[in-house]
Amino acid sequence: MSAQDEQFQAAAPEPAAPSADDGMTWWYRWLCRIAGVIGGMSCAIAGLWNCVTINPLNIAAGVWMMLNAFVLFLCEAPFCCQFIEFANAVSTRADKLRAWQKAAFYCGMAVFPVLLSLTLTTLFGNAIAFATGVLYGLSALGKKGDAISYARIHQQQKQMDEEKLTGTLEGQA
Repeated sequence: MSAQDEQFQAAAPEPAAPSADDGMTWWYRWLCRIAGVIGGMSCAIAGLWNCVTINPLNIAAGVWMMLNAFVLFLCEAPFCCQFIEFANAVSTRADKLRAWQKAAFYCGMAVFPVLLSLTLTTLFGNAIAFATGVLYGLSALGKKGDAISYARIHQQQKQMDEEKLTGTLEGQA
């Protein structure tokens, strides 16, 4: 291995391995990423359309929506921003965030332009970006338990309640 190859290996960013404890399946992770990319496209198109006006609040909301699109592309699809030097670093840092943090960030980003200028363009343009945050929020809740474990927990709770009840009745006698 030459010195140039060693330098290339040292400078190459390592692919971010998703944490195993986040509880997301591969298809749900891809669903969230695809929703982020589509949300970025809808924010960009609606933001550009929103800027074609003379109302300053609509222009500010449109600029914010285009900024949302850039952030969504940067976090969810860094290959779309391959000519930006820091794109991979931002993407790896975004991959290290927990699902509830991404959910709060994406939903907050999508709500701000709607609060700034409540129009159909801002509502529909930010809907998919907000849905991306909702998808990440749902993954933060975790997997649904099975009926057997719920029945076992309920049975144990019932036994504990009966023991407490018999203990108080024996204490009164």
